[in-house]
Amino acid sequence: MAITKHKLLHRWGCDMEPIRVVINGALGRMGQEVTKAVVREPGLKAVGAVEKEVTQKYLPLAETVELIPFSSDLDSLLKVCNADVVVDFTNAEVSMAAARIALKQKVNMVIGTTGLSEENLAEIEKLCQANKVGAVVAPNFSLGAALLIHLSKIAAKFFDHAEIIEMHHEKKADAPSGTAIATARVMLQARGKPFIYPEVTREVLGNTRGGQMDGIAIHSLRLPGFMAGQEVVFGRAGETLILRHNTINRECYLPGVILAIKEVTKRKGLTYGLDALLRFSSEL
Repeated sequence: MAITKHKLLHRWGCDMEPIRVVINGALGRMGQEVTKAVVREPGLKAVGAVEKEVTQKYLPLAETVELIPFSSDLDSLLKVCNADVVVDFTNAEVSMAAARIALKQKVNMVIGTTGLSEENLAEIEKLCQANKVGAVVAPNFSLGAALLIHLSKIAAKFFDHAEIIEMHHEKKADAPSGTAIATARVMLQARGKPFIYPEVTREVLGNTRGGQMDGIAIHSLRLPGFMAGQEVVFGRAGETLILRHNTINRECYLPGVILAIKEVTKRKGLTYGLDALLRFSSEL
């Protein structure tokens, strides 16, 4: 029986080889942060970077003298860099194109893009199963946001009225945020039926009540001064419950991304949400 290199390393008591990571969208705001985090993390190794427009063959890594292959062609890059995981923080269209390439080459994926539809998620799951690899997709990789979603799921069982206010910087392209949509979905799943949505008899200014998802009003703020944040407000006779999370900088996402990179290599199929990796108890 053939013995793989990884098995030999384990048998001899040596450290396992590092997880080899390609960053798709490496020059984006999150792409740059992820690249630096991968370089710093023991057990991970950046082996390639992808961007829409590339003018050089190699990308220098911060805090090191190392260069990694840099390309606009993910398909070709994966064939030469022997990657274990592709990390993608781009947009829904680019992420899906990357998933179709990487998963078919049996490379695991970590996706932090928002705006993926249910059909997109179903396609990712199908590709994972067909190629026996894993994908972790999360609309938000911060621990605080994961806890907010989890606590909102618990509270949803006890309140009939709920609204979500999400706050982001003025350059965020989509509204509402993927985190807000994910929060509303788990709240509705936990409740098992729509929330009660109070209708106004006269709306003086159009869309003042925001969007609506099965009784949950969702409001989006887009202003300079915000990075990202979310408030979930529950109401019942005589009381309100307000859950709020604020993101100060992108550093908060990196522990979740690193966890996902390490976990996805152990999994098959689609894992949705950081909470699935943190193994929050479903019990109240």
